[in-house]
Amino acid sequence: MRTVRNVHERTIPAPAETVGALLDRLATADDPLFPSPAWAPLRLDRPLSVGADGGHGPVRYRVTAYEPGRSVRFDFAPPSDGHHRLDIEPLGPDRCRVRHVLVENQGPMAALSWALVIRPVHDTVIEELFDNAERAATGAVARPTRRTPYVRLLQRLTWDRPTAVGVPAAARLARAAFPRTDFTDAWQLPLRPGMDRDPQAWRDVLPFPVQAAGEHELLLGEDASHLDFRASVLVDDDRVTLSTVVRTHNARGRLYFAAVRYVHPFMARMMLRRAHRRLALATSRAGARRTARVITGRPNTRAGARRTE
Repeated sequence: MRTVRNVHERTIPAPAETVGALLDRLATADDPLFPSPAWAPLRLDRPLSVGADGGHGPVRYRVTAYEPGRSVRFDFAPPSDGHHRLDIEPLGPDRCRVRHVLVENQGPMAALSWALVIRPVHDTVIEELFDNAERAATGAVARPTRRTPYVRLLQRLTWDRPTAVGVPAAARLARAAFPRTDFTDAWQLPLRPGMDRDPQAWRDVLPFPVQAAGEHELLLGEDASHLDFRASVLVDDDRVTLSTVVRTHNARGRLYFAAVRYVHPFMARMMLRRAHRRLALATSRAGARRTARVITGRPNTRAGARRTE
């Protein structure tokens, strides 16, 4: 057993009260600090307070200490043994220090996971959180954090995975696409905070022509002599669902799809996951969204539309 102590800190040219107000909004719908949607969001089962349970991605913890505007501590859920905390220290009327400290007792396997996977991602997430604090408090970041190729690979490999669902009742365009269907399926992912809720945002990241559009649904697809298919993108209740409906026309179509249907679930999951990731990484970061909201009064979800870093 060994004890890991990981410390990050940054001096921000803004009053501690300004940065502390950002800290108090952790895990809210418009959290200005946690670097989502590029990373799985921080979620709690109640407003930030002692006793709140939650985490981000597979990491689970509970709030065990909270001083509004100054400090919060999270203790890891068993079997993990440790905690992490975020503190804001005044350095004068117009400067403060933000510090994040992680302490954990690790066995051999946990130490290996920490060295190979968790630490590179953890270090990046914390530095991006500091970027958001600096950007939201001052309007700019002196030296923005850049993800290394290795971190980008880990991010890609650990991205959210779609789950199978029934074709939603709200997917009216998909349900009405054909008078009869020979195949249907649907896959779903939660939308991360900050991601565009307009289904039109998906038309450039899925490789099919648009056939129809509704308020919450986009219908894509193609027709051929042997079969027709439609792919519906439904955005509702903070989730996106990709539904597929297929109609075959003849023996060639039935034979073709008899083979394709075994590959289709893999391809549908891959397309949804890849499109979800591309849109999430194209979203402007939390600190920038907050700055745009303050200036314009509207959320800015497309300011980073060319970022795929």
